[in-house]
Amino acid sequence: MSDAVFHGVTLSHPEKVLYPEQGITKLALAEYYETVAAWMLPHVVNRPVSLVRCPAGRAKKCFFQRHAGSGIPPQLSEVPIEGFGEEEAFLYIKNVSGLMALVQMGVLEMHPWGSRVNNPMKPDRVIFDLDPGEGLAFSEVVKAAKELRAFLEELGLVSFLKTTGGKGLHIVVPIARRYAWPEVKTFAKRVGELMTKKSPERYLTRISIAERRGKIFIDYLRNDPTSTAVGPYSTRARDGAPVATPLAWEELTPKLDPKAFDIHTVPKRLAKLRSDPWEGIAKLAQKLPTLT
Repeated sequence: MSDAVFHGVTLSHPEKVLYPEQGITKLALAEYYETVAAWMLPHVVNRPVSLVRCPAGRAKKCFFQRHAGSGIPPQLSEVPIEGFGEEEAFLYIKNVSGLMALVQMGVLEMHPWGSRVNNPMKPDRVIFDLDPGEGLAFSEVVKAAKELRAFLEELGLVSFLKTTGGKGLHIVVPIARRYAWPEVKTFAKRVGELMTKKSPERYLTRISIAERRGKIFIDYLRNDPTSTAVGPYSTRARDGAPVATPLAWEELTPKLDPKAFDIHTVPKRLAKLRSDPWEGIAKLAQKLPTLT
């Protein structure tokens, strides 16, 4: 197969299989991202982004990349960020051409920062990652997401929901760009601690794998520049080509199956939606309440 061109980016070897179990090629991945770009780009453009690259496909060697390095396509942008003790610039994209350049690089996962390149040390989102331990049904994660949403509502905060392409759920709270990363991380940790204090048999905020069986880890650690969360509509480098998918809260039911959202089903889903499940998220600049 000859090279294919998407939005000014030449895809070499478009027939290369990136998901061997499903036979999904680089061309199919580019077509997927072209379809979801209008929904995805508002959440990933102009944000430093960490990448999971699998040039030979997800079943072969993959590696993590957050710095520009050499051989970066011209459609990608770079931004130096002070305070990390690292000299290399961080990557970000500005448009759909940048998205296609990532496909050309064999990127199977995109993890944008919770902040923007024009003020990277002031995040505009808080992320809670509900990570179930061994022995928990997904319906328990659904229940936890509802409880966390209710707790946040008590604090006067509107939150948004997405699947992760894995076994958990992400709860995202848009905030004003006035807090430093440590403040946001401390807030997220305190929310997790209060949830755990209320239901210690169900939740924990410690990383310990041994303690997590039968419980849900309220992972607050995503609120850090070097510990990002997978972006909305990003694929995952996993069997089944799953996609991290924004949902409306009404879709959060015990019957929810996170495996139902993949590279094939998400475009069909978006074609049927009457409104964006995350409509209005960019307009919310919420103040973080003080927690004791």
